[in-house]
Amino acid sequence: MSTTSIALRRTDLPRLSLTVKASATVLAIVAAVALPQLFHVIGVVSGQGTMLGVAFLPMHLPIIFVGLIAGPAVGAIAGAAAPLVSFMLSGMPVLAMLPLMMIELCAYGLIAGLLRSVKMPSLVKVVLAQLAGRIVLTPATAIAVFAFGSGNSISATWTSDLATGLPGLALQWALIPLAAYWTESLIRR
Repeated sequence: MSTTSIALRRTDLPRLSLTVKASATVLAIVAAVALPQLFHVIGVVSGQGTMLGVAFLPMHLPIIFVGLIAGPAVGAIAGAAAPLVSFMLSGMPVLAMLPLMMIELCAYGLIAGLLRSVKMPSLVKVVLAQLAGRIVLTPATAIAVFAFGSGNSISATWTSDLATGLPGLALQWALIPLAAYWTESLIRR
């Protein structure tokens, strides 16, 4: 057996019931709506404004996590729905960013979910989901720029946005693999 086929073997994660998947979807959406609000409140209190939310990417955490734990459909649905629910409840993200965030988070959840049963370290799965989300976001941003004359440049998707979000990426690298390991050990019981 080749090294590639060994590395990409499927793990023995159990199938989740529809009830568990529905619950996971709702919990991920709730967390993806509540966490940014918490970061924004802390930002206002600390004088940082909305920059903490921009830097720590709190909406991404539960979406990538739920994809890894519950699969691609749950990750994609939660990823697409969370920004919409957040916008309806709080007006954030701003309307101009809403479709882009829905596309990006849907991609994060979908790719993380597709990697759910692939045998590789959770950290690698998180990084691959992050990269895939950015890759999907790039043409979506290009379409928005060309169709609507947005002032955002396409390169900002990879450069300034990436630099600003480094603390959030690091937080995802630290927390999601630990949470996934803990949750998977509970699921296997």
